[in-house]
Amino acid sequence: MTGPLSSIAAVEAGLAAHGYVADRRLATAVFLALEIGKPLFLEGEPGVGKTEIAKALSALLKRPLIRLQCYEGLDVSTAVYEWDYARQMLAIRLIEAMGEADEARAEERIFARKYLLKRPLLEAVEPSGGQPVVLLIDELDRADEEFEAFLLEFLSEYQISVPEIGTIKAARPPVVIITSNRTREIHDALKRRCYYQWIDYPSFEKECAIVKARAPKASAALTAEVVRFVQALRAEDVYKRPGVAETLDWMAALGALDRETLSESVVDDTLGVLLKYRDDVAQIEGAAVKRLLRRPHG
Repeated sequence: MTGPLSSIAAVEAGLAAHGYVADRRLATAVFLALEIGKPLFLEGEPGVGKTEIAKALSALLKRPLIRLQCYEGLDVSTAVYEWDYARQMLAIRLIEAMGEADEARAEERIFARKYLLKRPLLEAVEPSGGQPVVLLIDELDRADEEFEAFLLEFLSEYQISVPEIGTIKAARPPVVIITSNRTREIHDALKRRCYYQWIDYPSFEKECAIVKARAPKASAALTAEVVRFVQALRAEDVYKRPGVAETLDWMAALGALDRETLSESVVDDTLGVLLKYRDDVAQIEGAAVKRLLRRPHG
């Protein structure tokens, strides 16, 4: 790839310029996915920054971002395309009123392209604005396996088959980012079509850098204190460990409270920013908060 992302270092610097701190391995994965023209498949715990990569790439490449949020029961009419049935019915009545006798011609008029409603995947293949896009297929593990199987043609050829029209192929392939929180395994057939990368929780230094990039006004002392506490909290036996997203939310909450340091009371009062389950909050508040705050730096 030529231009601003012509090297791994350029990818790393470009993402950083848009607020995303990527280590060398992740920057390499992004570079290779762009260079080879394959989708980038990202797995990791919720909140580690998988979705943010697509947003940063969209800004960096100056391409529109199309997001397909996956969920159980996601089907073709929501993800790919559907027909504008109301307008088709009007067209049928008009054809009947005009006494159209040619059945093939009538069908051709009813299934004209103007009645085709583009959903995220078709919009990515054939963008309305004509400009190539960044397509984010978010949390694929939440969708059914049937939808996952449907993606195979799309990811192999960047094309979509519409029975009434034919095959629609991308003139310029989209940049595709697929994320999974690994609530279930994604089939090997789909993974083989992608460049794979696991994103883990960041190191202390990297998480401090992320906070600094996103909350530049926060003091270095508070940043270190917050990151140290969150990383210690992740080592506790909680149902849902806080991700980087929760770290950033907590920094914002502490800023809104005009706090420059952590105390037992402020941590107890704001645990709901970090922990999303009542049992986890009950387990950590009080004595555990005191212990984590007094934990030696290391």
